[in-house]
Amino acid sequence: MLALDLGVFNRQAHVISTREALRWTGLCVALALVFTGVVYYIYQHNWFDIAALETLEKAQQHNTTPGRLAALEFLLGYIIEMSLSLDNIFVIALIFSYFGVPRIYQHRVLFWGIMGALVMRGIMIGVGVALILKFHWMIYAFGALLIYTAFRMLFAGEGKVEPERNPLVRFARRIYPVTTHFEDEKFFTHLNGRRAITPLFLCLLVIESTDVLFAVDSIPAIFGITKDPFIVFTSNVFAILCLRSMYFALAGMLAYFQYLKYSLIALLFYVGVKMLISDIAPIPPLLSLAIIVLLLGIGMAASLLHPARPTVTPAEPQPSEDDVGL
Repeated sequence: MLALDLGVFNRQAHVISTREALRWTGLCVALALVFTGVVYYIYQHNWFDIAALETLEKAQQHNTTPGRLAALEFLLGYIIEMSLSLDNIFVIALIFSYFGVPRIYQHRVLFWGIMGALVMRGIMIGVGVALILKFHWMIYAFGALLIYTAFRMLFAGEGKVEPERNPLVRFARRIYPVTTHFEDEKFFTHLNGRRAITPLFLCLLVIESTDVLFAVDSIPAIFGITKDPFIVFTSNVFAILCLRSMYFALAGMLAYFQYLKYSLIALLFYVGVKMLISDIAPIPPLLSLAIIVLLLGIGMAASLLHPARPTVTPAEPQPSEDDVGL
């Protein structure tokens, strides 16, 4: 998907329209639904001995088949990751606004941001699974982390973007000089005979580091659904693939959904509680799916019935080519 996106459909930099973004979002969601069927078939027939003993026991416990259980867990993980990425979209919009990145270059930044996110999340998922398998009590630590995150989001103020405090940005500025203007869609250039970085590269660093912070919340959330590394990683992959097109489709609209934040808080709290009671009273995956969809539906419906007018629009300014700076 990434190769087709950058190598075929978007070889030339251009502004992504809302209609184009919605088409890509619909395609990514459709592919995730198709892959749900692939997951069912793989686990139902136990290809490559992928269905671990824990999966088979869990399927028997919930009176279902390994294929249905795996497909449902993938769908649950995908919905959770997609939901939690909504906050990420708004923060990305603020980052683009801070750096004054023209819309025509934003697609390239998000493409490489997603490439980095896939690698970093893969590492974090591998470490997380290893910790849970070695230390069962880690599931309770992750559950407590999600509940803490929910309360932190509830009482937190408006999010601020402060790239000047970002350690990656500080480190990059020590190594390379930074140009005061964009060089088309280049991340690196030359300044006074020295290799230099552009504001576009600094923007990419901030987005990458921000995704790590979001992953600290979202990856433990999916561990509340399953500890199967294949399902955890693939659900993250499909959610991340959709993130770029969702940004171009929704960045200017999210501020109007004032109650969606509380749905995400309730979602994190629910998954945290689910992890804490997993050994005492495990919740069936189908019931979890219904609860998560209900929580998100309530937030969306409340926002549509009582729309808010955003005080700060996340849309980025459009500076001229001769007047772009940090």
